[in-house]
Amino acid sequence: MTMTDPIADMLTRLRNASAAKHETVDMPYSKFKANIAEILRREGYIKDFSAKEAKVGQTLEIALKYGPTGERSLQGIKRISKPGLRRYAKSDSLPMPLGGLGIAIISTSSGLLTQKECLDRGIGGEIVAYVW
Repeated sequence: MTMTDPIADMLTRLRNASAAKHETVDMPYSKFKANIAEILRREGYIKDFSAKEAKVGQTLEIALKYGPTGERSLQGIKRISKPGLRRYAKSDSLPMPLGGLGIAIISTSSGLLTQKECLDRGIGGEIVAYVW
């Protein structure tokens, strides 16, 4: 069975694993998913990620992060731009999830960036997801 939206699948796996308090979550590897994982690691939502060889292709393994008393660092994650309805934002109208407490992951001509990095560079792009 083919998957129409592998990014939504990745975000759902992260959301479900975080809610179930799993230590790690595995998913099929792609460069785009690895770039999303890099942003999540850099912003402090996950511990780390790595690509591992599988029987066919590669697997992306993400280590989830929890607080000292077990609270989730990844409270929510939502797909915004979907294959059936793409969402774009100009540099002067970038979204601020939760009034700036969360991040928006934006696909630009310079690669995947957060909305804060897009504001600094003055560029817009496709809004991939909100994370808080």
